[in-house]
Amino acid sequence: MIGASLSKWTMSYFGVALLALLGAELLMVVGFGFPSQPVAAPQTLVLVHLVAIGWLSLLLSGALIQFVPVLVAKPLSHPDLPAVALGLLVAGLAALMAGFLGMAGFHLDSTLWLPLGAIGLIAGFTLIIWNLGRTIWSAWPINLPAWFVVAGLASLVGVVVLGTIFSLVLSGLTSNAALLRLTAEGIPLHAALGLGGWLTFTAMGVSYRLLAMFMLSPEAEHRTSRVALVAGVGAIAVIAIGGPVCLLVFGQAVSHPLLAALVLGIVGLGLYGYDIVRLYRNRKRRNIELNALMAAWALAVLGLAGLLLLILTAVGEIDRFAGAVMFLFAFGWLTGLGLAKLYKIVAFLTWLECYGGLLGKRPTPRVQDLVNEPRAMPWFRIYFASVGIAAIAAFLTAPLAFRIAAFGMLVATIGICVQLASIRMLRSVPTPLLHGEKHPRPRLLLPSLQSRR
Repeated sequence: MIGASLSKWTMSYFGVALLALLGAELLMVVGFGFPSQPVAAPQTLVLVHLVAIGWLSLLLSGALIQFVPVLVAKPLSHPDLPAVALGLLVAGLAALMAGFLGMAGFHLDSTLWLPLGAIGLIAGFTLIIWNLGRTIWSAWPINLPAWFVVAGLASLVGVVVLGTIFSLVLSGLTSNAALLRLTAEGIPLHAALGLGGWLTFTAMGVSYRLLAMFMLSPEAEHRTSRVALVAGVGAIAVIAIGGPVCLLVFGQAVSHPLLAALVLGIVGLGLYGYDIVRLYRNRKRRNIELNALMAAWALAVLGLAGLLLLILTAVGEIDRFAGAVMFLFAFGWLTGLGLAKLYKIVAFLTWLECYGGLLGKRPTPRVQDLVNEPRAMPWFRIYFASVGIAAIAAFLTAPLAFRIAAFGMLVATIGICVQLASIRMLRSVPTPLLHGEKHPRPRLLLPSLQSRR
């Protein structure tokens, strides 16, 4: 299959992303940020951006540079560009967090660090968008999952633009009235485009293909999938265009565009859920592997979070509980799905690196032989249980209970990371099928420079 070659940098993205996740969970354990502090506090901004950029965006970017070529059956346009993008994104995130720490009273100058952070993130995400965009364009016309990725990348553009405006205003480098108002009232637009558009919508598109591929399900495009795409694109357009227009041109609050986008988004999520259930039912692989089972748990959390968002909006309590709902989206849905898929993706890429070129030449293990599901299952159970307890604590505004649950999340994530490292080190592969001297074990965070097709 064209596009089945390894990206040299995907595993590095995953490694940095996991470090960011562990750092974010540690901050929650010590009471840094929400819910120990208000949602708008600088400490919470540090936590939010460490999760949204350091963990989720790097995780998704690493997955995209590996699997967009698979989606469109074309090689990545610039195979070495992701290394530059990763460096810029890490530097930009570090500067951005330094700026927020300066706002929180630490001895740092937010006037300097916030714009520098914005520059690094703009440059890094521009390279990601350019690389993936050129790869997708080379395969035109594209299939349905790729269209989801295109819409997600468009959302990322909106996220970066709004974030840059916010950094300029918060650092005091501009006093433009329109930008001041957009910063004061446009944060929900920024959050919705990030969590809903870039992260969730892109994850939906990739999961259509990955779940079908890993469960051996038919990949036929259905009307429900196309309607889900249209509804999601409509929601993104309402947020990205309708929100600023409503605020700056008509002088109205962004609540109406957000409500319209919510309705469209719920329709899209509902149809996506229907499609995913169909994939599970029509799978040819009868035994559900751990990654697919945990992905189902994450999808259940997505449905719950979407329902809560709809109910709280209807009863007028969304402002009060927005932080708790966003926590459920970020850690129950996106992080849960990310960790579940990582467990399979790391095994798949490791198998491709170590054994893909040996098929037909010598006995090789299956991808499933690289994992030990009985050892990994308890850590996933602890993780999801801890997220559930933390979410309840967040809704009840119980910071101590939240911190205890966050400790459970941290321990579980460390356990999952140990399992991922075990996969890379081939610890579960039967001894007769291990590499000889000519085929050493793969590097932990970086595939071999002579990756096999």
